[in-house]
Amino acid sequence: MATLLRPTDLNEISSDAEVQKMDEERKLKKKKEQKQLELRDAFMERDIHPEVFDRINHAVSVAAKQGQHQIQVITFPCSYCSDGGRRINIADPEWPQTLEGFAKRAFEFFDKELRPLGYKLHAEIISFPGGMPGEVGLFLKW
Repeated sequence: MATLLRPTDLNEISSDAEVQKMDEERKLKKKKEQKQLELRDAFMERDIHPEVFDRINHAVSVAAKQGQHQIQVITFPCSYCSDGGRRINIADPEWPQTLEGFAKRAFEFFDKELRPLGYKLHAEIISFPGGMPGEVGLFLKW
């Protein structure tokens, strides 16, 4: 003969389900944090592509044919800047000093190869999730 579940049994079932749900959420959070670390590491180690001149020429030509005078060349989280993007957010002229990893190498490439040709580089915060700076966009202008 089957017996009915008691309220204490139901409470135990509910508690077990809650613990399992919390464990799954913790695992997902840990996995997401690991993925973010891997993305950051990849960004910090990334170098300028060997075909950079061809890629730039193609991108700016296409944009110019469309009547544009700038292209967005890089996007990355503000947390990848040494100051969390604060100098970029306030348009401090010293913002390039806060760049790290690939963004720093890209700026150095710009400074050496593109600035002498008359190009300009503009940085701005392009997203504000929850009202806080989220993503930086670097724009090549002509």
